Amino acid sequence: MVIEGMLSILTPSTFSVMFLGVVIGIIFGSIPGLTSTMGVALCLPLTFGMSPLNGIALLIALYVGGTSGGLISAILLKIPGTPSSVATTFDGGPMADRGEASKALGVGIFYSFLGTIFSIAALWFIAPSLAKIALKFGPYEYFAICLFALTTIVGMVGDNILKGLSSALLGITFSLAGIASIGGAARFTFGIDDMENGFALLPVLIGLFAVSEIFTIAATGLKKEKNNIVDCKMKGFGFSFKEFKEQFVNMLRSAILGVGIGILPGIGGATSNIVAYSVAKQQSKHPEKFGTGCIDGIIACETSNNASIGGALIPLLTLGIPGDTVTAMILGGLTLHGIQPGPLLFKTSGVLVYGIFTAFLVSTFIMLIVEYGGLRVFVKILSVPKYILLPIIMIFCIVGTFGTNHRIFDVWTALIFGVIGYFLSRNKFPQAPIILGFVLGPIIEENLLRGMQYSSNNFFIFFTSPIAAVFLVLTVIVFIYSLFKEIMKSKNVRKS
Repeated sequence: MVIEGMLSILTPSTFSVMFLGVVIGIIFGSIPGLTSTMGVALCLPLTFGMSPLNGIALLIALYVGGTSGGLISAILLKIPGTPSSVATTFDGGPMADRGEASKALGVGIFYSFLGTIFSIAALWFIAPSLAKIALKFGPYEYFAICLFALTTIVGMVGDNILKGLSSALLGITFSLAGIASIGGAARFTFGIDDMENGFALLPVLIGLFAVSEIFTIAATGLKKEKNNIVDCKMKGFGFSFKEFKEQFVNMLRSAILGVGIGILPGIGGATSNIVAYSVAKQQSKHPEKFGTGCIDGIIACETSNNASIGGALIPLLTLGIPGDTVTAMILGGLTLHGIQPGPLLFKTSGVLVYGIFTAFLVSTFIMLIVEYGGLRVFVKILSVPKYILLPIIMIFCIVGTFGTNHRIFDVWTALIFGVIGYFLSRNKFPQAPIILGFVLGPIIEENLLRGMQYSSNNFFIFFTSPIAAVFLVLTVIVFIYSLFKEIMKSKNVRKS
């Protein structure tokens, strides 16, 4: 099964798809405001006409290229192309200012590659073992784990836990629209026939992350932009073997942090790069160098954010729970092809799973080659003004949402959620809990109802399962801790 899955990607069409995905991902990741999330959202409808392996390989390649591509603008423009490259600007920008842009780029690209390779190894060895354990899960366990995942993201995303909680509840509310899976009751349909099927995941994703971003940029006013691009001639990888040995512990620690944080649903590279940077600074013998242009910070950030890719795929493939917003879209790609991720996926579609693993590995090598070889081309793309890019992207959004199911209702859904996303972003409501709430809401509801039916409406039976009991207790602890932290923060603000 493993060998067959690995050989399944050795076709010209699959290689072409992965190469295209990596290139598009790097472009979207390197242009500030577009992000890899938007790139995956726009290309998701294209996978409908592909084979399942080619479709998922395209999304994986976009994910890999987009996450790594953010370092280009972070170093050359001091603007992170994606949230996962925020900490790269801290030391990448100063290095570029003093004429070491090529070294910063070389370090960032190479350690992005190493971080992704580490996460592939973790995915390869952890995911099958976790899937075997997950086969024993019932409604009690699934309910507890999904509730814990939702609570975790609410507490860790955003500066205000109430806003995070409101976003999650809003996502759950939107997921309830349509005919209930258990009981068959019509909810929030308002007499509209198209609402009986609820909101489709793809239009919601495109609306919240692509259309809302376009509205946000448009609201600030479109104008001609002139970016000062730093020259980036590079020799080799830009650093010595001695520096590689000195940074090995930093790299390994950051990779472990990236995978660990990536496994936590909804967190991803946006958090892992900041955490890894902070830990690297704390553990460094010369913390005063951080922020002045040292490779330590770039290595920590770029290793961790790419390591979170494999980490985010682990809960998606083994439990059907997306690790971040991009894997939520990959979940949409799987469902488009009638594939249900979860513990049975490794038994029913083992060839596909190991084909995806291999596509992940090949995309990583393509990313390394393309970023080094095409760096000067990607740098020129950074100078393309947004008033040219945004109208083209808006057309892609509309065509993409309509092309999936050929319903005008989906186009209206994307536009409406674009408006919702714009106002939420403007008022600093985090968007990640909305998507996690939208995806996990039906799973939580369905398993809660099933569990209550099995236990004759006795909720305390949920605690008889050791796994469920542990996660329910952790849910309470995380919620209380997040609430306590918010209260202490409010008190400190009032004192100051």
